[in-house]
Amino acid sequence: MHTPLTSDFFNRPTPLVAEDLVGKFLIREYNGHHWTLMITEVEAYDGPDDKASHAHKGRTARTEPMFASAGSLYVYLVYGMHWMLNIVTGPKDYPAAILIRSALIMLPTGELEHIDGPAKLTKFLKIGKEFNALEATEQNGLWFEDRNIVIPPEHIIRKKRIGVDYAAEWKDTLYNFSIAVVKNEHPPA
Repeated sequence: MHTPLTSDFFNRPTPLVAEDLVGKFLIREYNGHHWTLMITEVEAYDGPDDKASHAHKGRTARTEPMFASAGSLYVYLVYGMHWMLNIVTGPKDYPAAILIRSALIMLPTGELEHIDGPAKLTKFLKIGKEFNALEATEQNGLWFEDRNIVIPPEHIIRKKRIGVDYAAEWKDTLYNFSIAVVKNEHPPA
């Protein structure tokens, strides 16, 4: 069963949403094609006190989408060339969002491809500034779904966020969530 994730799912504490988002699906409709990707890694940015968050320095034109209702998209440019996809969480006017860092997609050949980086993900899905401040809905061509796949808590890794060493006491916060790679090793015969 495919259940779209609504604002109710995203209107909860950001770390809880982030952990629950691992194993959910990101759907992109573009030119008549549907891409369905399972989210494998995310990072939480939780409010104005989080020194790693863009909202830490206050409300600006750039960060305005972070203050929107839960389930809105925050898409911004880094290094003048890479788009980053985030989903807004928590109550309106509380600036929090989750960066989508990586996902798995099944190719037409049946092989799985791991898109392992937020810039690679947006490039693959052709996501740019046109999505900034939109709601994540099927009508807008980009949304999230629950497909009843349960990732056991012991298979979710929590670690430090990537590239936020400037964020003082927040740099060591375990706000990066990813699926552990489990190897199926067979004993020698």
